Amino acid sequence: MHGYTDNKDAHLRRLKRIEGQVRGLQRMIENDDYCIDVLTQISAATRALQAVSLGLLDEHLKHCVSQAITDGGTAADEKIAEASNAIARLVRS
Repeated sequence: MHGYTDNKDAHLRRLKRIEGQVRGLQRMIENDDYCIDVLTQISAATRALQAVSLGLLDEHLKHCVSQAITDGGTAADEKIAEASNAIARLVRS
């Protein structure tokens, strides 16, 4: 079981909303909408994706990493390194 399993439906709803935002962006480009309006909507979609990713990261830390630490051994070190790498990727994006 993954850390996000309990909130899977909420994550899927948010991602479907983001999918709608991206489709809206496509329509905006097709309709030659004003560039600043398109950029504003891109920013909103980006923030929405960041919110989903932060939620998933939080759940990963609370579930997967904490369980690995409880179990001990090399799995704990691997999960911590994995989480650190994911955080680094999020910070760079």
